[in-house]
Amino acid sequence: MDSFDMAGHLIRRLHQQSTQIFVQRTQAAGFDLTPVQFAALDAIRAHPATDQATVAEMIAYDRATIGGVIDRLEQKGWVRRVVSERDRRARELSLTTKGKRVLSALLPIVREVQDEILQSLSGPDQARFLKLARQVVRQ
Repeated sequence: MDSFDMAGHLIRRLHQQSTQIFVQRTQAAGFDLTPVQFAALDAIRAHPATDQATVAEMIAYDRATIGGVIDRLEQKGWVRRVVSERDRRARELSLTTKGKRVLSALLPIVREVQDEILQSLSGPDQARFLKLARQVVRQ
């Protein structure tokens, strides 16, 4: 088997392409963020007052480095961190008003990006690809 046809290589290439399209489209719309920052914003939107460790778990990101992601979102004024009343060691995260506006503006762009990532596949093949990818990720 040619190493360029191995699953790991193809997944890495697809990830590179996906990230490149995401960054190009969001920057063209005036936003400076990474796919991981977007995922964190969306997780916080879906689960307000959650802590960093839970956000890391929800987006399948490393707990040791999620702090830097949240730091950058907080510096942009999109996320607020407050000490939890239930556990003084934890910091609860929520979107700021600005963060909610940014996320609202980003969602249609990110949906279009998903279509662009898989544009070379037919509709049924896109659905089959997503089904198989979910199956592999959830092993």
